[in-house]
Amino acid sequence: MNEIIKKIYWIVSAQFGFDPRRMVRSCRGIPRYIVGWIRFRKNYKGNLKFRPCLFDWYDEGGSTKDEYFWQDLYVAKEINYANPIKHVDVGSRIDGFVAHVASFRDIEVFDIRPITSKIQGVIFRQANLMSPEDSLIEYCDSLSCLHALEHFGLGRYGDPIDPNGYVAGLGNMAKILKRGGVFYLSVPIGQERVEFNAHRIFDPLSLVKLAAVHGLVLSKFSWVDPSRTLVHASNPKQDMTDLSKLRYALGIFTFIKE
Repeated sequence: MNEIIKKIYWIVSAQFGFDPRRMVRSCRGIPRYIVGWIRFRKNYKGNLKFRPCLFDWYDEGGSTKDEYFWQDLYVAKEINYANPIKHVDVGSRIDGFVAHVASFRDIEVFDIRPITSKIQGVIFRQANLMSPEDSLIEYCDSLSCLHALEHFGLGRYGDPIDPNGYVAGLGNMAKILKRGGVFYLSVPIGQERVEFNAHRIFDPLSLVKLAAVHGLVLSKFSWVDPSRTLVHASNPKQDMTDLSKLRYALGIFTFIKE
């Protein structure tokens, strides 16, 4: 029942733009806003207009409870430390991970959706990674794809409908990478399923086996658990076995191309 409520809430808030929790917080903030207005008005004689912000009192100074925060920070630090010659990203968030990396080095971004903004340090190419491009074979020595592969083939972002789109996408990304190159991949993991057309949830061990078919060998494994804590695996195989029984977590895989 709890999962059903969460799903309904996500549909109502994220897809239809009505957030019941924010509305409740805003209503709670009305009396405080009125009191603050009266106090401010008594000591201010200038031009004063209404523009109420009613729910920020109840938030922290910044959100660190989002799994994107932890994956973006972790992988960006890994790339900074590795200092590759050419780093390419496929489909990760421009306003998150890509911005992190662009703050200290150039990064090329491939995405099926257009990006019209010109961003210093970011080279953009619109591309469908479910279709091979010979010009990209062994193109870079460092590659990332964070929270994107799970959408391949579901049509959510304008990509062609293809139940095996993630298989083609992973294979084509492996071709982009030079031998000895590093591939940072994050996807939702847990009980394997498709939640159409939001995303696919991967069994982590099955994903590692699929990657191995394309010469990608697991080097490191970390995950963001349901409490939004970043955990580094001490026993990756056992950890992935345990995680495959959960409903949801975020797996962060670091592969080396043989």
